[in-house]
Amino acid sequence: MVAIVTDVRFRMSLALIRDLAQMGVEVITCEGERCRDNPAAPALGGLSRCAARHVWLPEGEGGREALLALCREVGAERGCRPALLPVGAATLAALAEDRARFDQVCGLCIPSGEQLALFNDKERVAHLAEELGIPAPERFVREAGENWRDFARRLPLPCVVKPVCGERLGLRAADRYAVASSPEEAEAACGRFEGLAGEDPVVQRFLPGGGWGCSVLAREGHVMTAICHRRIREYPVTGGPSSCCVCIDRPALRAHVKRAVERTGYTGLAMFEFKEDADGVPRLLEVNPRIWGTFPLTRATGSGISYLWCALAWNAGNPDRQVPLPIALPPRRKKMIFAVSDLMASAGYARRGRPWMALWALRDFLNPGVRDGVFEWGDPRPGMAYLRSLLTKERRR
Repeated sequence: MVAIVTDVRFRMSLALIRDLAQMGVEVITCEGERCRDNPAAPALGGLSRCAARHVWLPEGEGGREALLALCREVGAERGCRPALLPVGAATLAALAEDRARFDQVCGLCIPSGEQLALFNDKERVAHLAEELGIPAPERFVREAGENWRDFARRLPLPCVVKPVCGERLGLRAADRYAVASSPEEAEAACGRFEGLAGEDPVVQRFLPGGGWGCSVLAREGHVMTAICHRRIREYPVTGGPSSCCVCIDRPALRAHVKRAVERTGYTGLAMFEFKEDADGVPRLLEVNPRIWGTFPLTRATGSGISYLWCALAWNAGNPDRQVPLPIALPPRRKKMIFAVSDLMASAGYARRGRPWMALWALRDFLNPGVRDGVFEWGDPRPGMAYLRSLLTKERRR
């Protein structure tokens, strides 16, 4: 098999590339020209020894045409249609929009445009959860003619304010929501997100418990495999992406997700994010219908999701050269860290008077049984480039 992996500036692309190469797949990586010679945003996957070839794509609409041409070129050279595996949300949306043309030159296992629109919309996800009996946070809606000040004064505090689709606004993960502890903070957050998106934001009751994720690979409404994880630490510590997580089985979460996948006929990868309320009940916050931030945990646990996704895409594009689908094995209970982020989280916890969390992070960093999501001794260049990129960003601040 031959696979083309896009958007390899993202650190989660490394787990996909390494897993596929270890299974004997020829991996071609590609990234936009803006990352060429950019120390702050290097094409990490293109530096991996597991990439057989790296291709630079022009920016903008030209990038889509160049990707289409690359698929056609690889297909002509190999006498097949390569599996095309999009890592970034923008590329995934472009492929869903231009599905008819790409189906002619590659194999895909991705959501439809409507499925992306549904799961990227927090309001529609909340309605779907209500319809399926999946617990979700209580929501609060501004009444007709009500201003933000009056609305904020009747909210239970603290509350969470977020745009319907923060990623569409180009916001970083840590900037896609705000926790308001006062009416003034709630009013400011609502006004800010309304100004950015041109629509009322989503306002939900704050959930004080732990964070959970249930991630799946599905085909036409059938869950092929799933993995659940618990968020242990995050960076920034005030609310940001996971810096440490652990694989734990949660049958109840898998049951919730199975119903959503079946109802929508979903195809592709997705991570369903949950958070516990004061009673310990996990409630569905949102869905990321793509490769998710903690995807390297799938490699650490030996889940085989990467190869299964590639095989499904390959078979879709090569009906006369199908490969047998691997049997999905239960993922091992493993912990994964993003070491640099987790060390910065350790410092953050120490400054906030939580020294036990800081010491826990240091212990995990020194534990050889805890896998890092970026650095691997057998493939060190991407990890070194990632560290340099973080240092470059810090110097520019």
